Amino acid sequence: MAPRTVLAVLFDGLLSLDVTGPLEVFAGADLLSPGAYRIRTASLDGAPVRTTSGLTLVPDESLAGAKDPDILLVPGGPGTLRPDPRLVDWVRERGPRAARLVSVCTGAAVLAGAGLLDGRRATTHWAYCDRLAREHPAVEVDPDPVYVRDGHISTSAGVTAGIDLALALVEEDLGRDAALTIARHLVVFLRRPGNQAQFSAQLAAQTAHREPLRDVQRWITDHPEADLSVDTLADRARLSPRHFARAFRAETGMTPGRYVDRVRLEQARRLLEDTADGVEEIARTSGYGTPEAMRRAFVRTLGTPPAEYRRRFRPATTP
Repeated sequence: MAPRTVLAVLFDGLLSLDVTGPLEVFAGADLLSPGAYRIRTASLDGAPVRTTSGLTLVPDESLAGAKDPDILLVPGGPGTLRPDPRLVDWVRERGPRAARLVSVCTGAAVLAGAGLLDGRRATTHWAYCDRLAREHPAVEVDPDPVYVRDGHISTSAGVTAGIDLALALVEEDLGRDAALTIARHLVVFLRRPGNQAQFSAQLAAQTAHREPLRDVQRWITDHPEADLSVDTLADRARLSPRHFARAFRAETGMTPGRYVDRVRLEQARRLLEDTADGVEEIARTSGYGTPEAMRRAFVRTLGTPPAEYRRRFRPATTP
């Protein structure tokens, strides 16, 4: 099989991990299966570029002289928010020629600016989703997933999500065992499902300012199976239920009940993906009590029952 060429686009103001993370995945795959991938990097004029961390990257060639790749990778970073028009023009012309067009983080803004995401579903770093949707209304922006694959175009969220997407591509090319081996060497998960939330319930909510409320947040996370009613949590915070509910929402941005729902769903998803525990046991340890209650929560939030979620997203071999 001929090597699949991976071409990473370089420009000033890119986030170094958006490039090095995915490329390390493809490089690892090439070590595991020699000749699987051939990695190249290119900038507009073939000149070195400066990353946000201060690293200088020296490209292999200029974009003008680069051959059409199998995988074209556009990283993110501040340099994508007001990109060089020549870069956008090059991506507009050459992007459709790649068998797979991939963006990491705000690299999606370059693809959108080139008109390549019009009519497609896409994602980017959660902090820039609103901006992407506002500036490119023809793009269906989904702020939740780690990555989105729509046809031959794949977009991913911030930084490490590019590694998840690269692992997914390697798994598609070389199989699950190869991707699992690479993930183990990189000490990362194989692999977060594309529709997994970009951040956990704890990160989705703000951290409370006051220690009693922060303690309650930690308690909920550590004990999803416990009685997490407002009365019980208020007692733990030594506040009246009404005062607690009002203060919790003001300091975290969500109601106690919503926060508990997110924590329990996240716990159940993780157990379905990473363990062989039965649905009944997972429902109990995640705080749902019964499999039927957990099934209703999954269908309401994710649109799929727990058994189907496990079938789709649990790796065949758990590391």
